Amino acid sequence: MHIEVTDKTIDAWSVIKEYENSHPELAGAHGANVVFLGRMRDFNESESVSEMELEHYPGMTEKFLDGIAKQAMQQWDILDVLLVHRVGQIKLADTIVLVTVWAAHRAHAYEANQFIMEALKSKAPFWKKETLTDGNTRWVEKNTPGKVQS
Repeated sequence: MHIEVTDKTIDAWSVIKEYENSHPELAGAHGANVVFLGRMRDFNESESVSEMELEHYPGMTEKFLDGIAKQAMQQWDILDVLLVHRVGQIKLADTIVLVTVWAAHRAHAYEANQFIMEALKSKAPFWKKETLTDGNTRWVEKNTPGKVQS
């Protein structure tokens, strides 16, 4: 399991490849690898957005993300989790979050990946300050509501 919060650009496919290369136990041990990439979009709450600043509390954020990943590993039969989240200045189309789950079966990989993302989007301690295309800035006042798991 690997959790990382970074202010660097995330090259998702390179990160995944590097992780798999450094974890030979994953080679051939999984039948499913579910990848979620969340990217910066050009709108939010019906307004055009040009960029975003994402803040966090170092230490607290990583601990929270680690807890989400560990909970997923306990709840589903999965082999590993890779979670990388971006902070700092983010431009349109930049990858903000990468969540990758390896499992023997796709259902476990899909469900665990969705659980991680829903918990992350609804509860994780990140603060977003958006710059609108008109130059005004605003803090995003609420997290994305989490989807109820069935």
